[in-house]
Amino acid sequence: MTLPVTIITGFLGAGKTTLIGRLLRDPRYARTAVIVNEFGEIALDHDLIAAGDETLLSLATGCLCCAVRSDLVVTLLDLAARRDVGEVAFDRVMIETSGLADPAPVLHALMTDAALGAHFAIAAVVTLVDALLGGATLAAHPEAVRQVAFADRVIVTKTDLAPFDDRLMAAIAAHNPLAPVSSGLPDPALLFAPGQGVTPPPIARHSQGITVGLIRRVTPVPALALTLLLESLAENCGAKLLRVKGLFDVMEAPGRPAVIHAVQHVIAPVTFLPEWPSEDRSSRAVVIGTAIPPHFPARLLDAICAEVWDEMGCPS
Repeated sequence: MTLPVTIITGFLGAGKTTLIGRLLRDPRYARTAVIVNEFGEIALDHDLIAAGDETLLSLATGCLCCAVRSDLVVTLLDLAARRDVGEVAFDRVMIETSGLADPAPVLHALMTDAALGAHFAIAAVVTLVDALLGGATLAAHPEAVRQVAFADRVIVTKTDLAPFDDRLMAAIAAHNPLAPVSSGLPDPALLFAPGQGVTPPPIARHSQGITVGLIRRVTPVPALALTLLLESLAENCGAKLLRVKGLFDVMEAPGRPAVIHAVQHVIAPVTFLPEWPSEDRSSRAVVIGTAIPPHFPARLLDAICAEVWDEMGCPS
């Protein structure tokens, strides 16, 4: 069984470390491995120990903490190996990126490395936005824009210092209109549950070059059509493609929804959940990119499904 990996990102000072510290105080999530890509003192909480020269830290909460000094893949594989031999125990992983980090390389590593895929699976990208400075940060820093564009969930922090108003909400929605946005500490279960699915609104909004294409289909999709869809999106959209995420009802696997992920031109292997995470059994996906016509993904899938059904000799 693969372990869920949640990526916590956000611009400098957005409150990533504070959020992680609060999450780790929940005893239900004590068996968590935390990876940070900046070393030195790890100020997750006053009760946590400093990093010093060690690679793997045992935290006062019962969690683990790694300071990534070189390669994330090596770090994760080392953690997996230690877990396999019983040296450490954890059930989930949180990766805290630096404030200037682009989430794409982390996602690429998790999606493309076969050895990692045997142990870990992406649960979510959670992006923090500072209520005090978030609007100005999004206007001035492309790194912050990409962090929001890649998010599965956005959390607005520091609402005790500044209001979470309509202007900030509009700034977030301009770059990712589909990610749920909340303030305060979320239920940790939402951050680690795989395949939370996609609930697209009826209209895809877009601004400043960010476009959102929506796919929703009530009839099952042949497995071949899903494979061809992902390959066609990567081939036709290229560098314009930022992220694809979705759940699909695959004809050959009834009752076990397929989870798809793609970041830029990199497509993750399709995985299957044991059951649907909600009562909604429809196939749905979001395609976030730059200058991709919002209608293109759905029409592309329709065309591919029609061709596959025709080859199979079945009505679409």
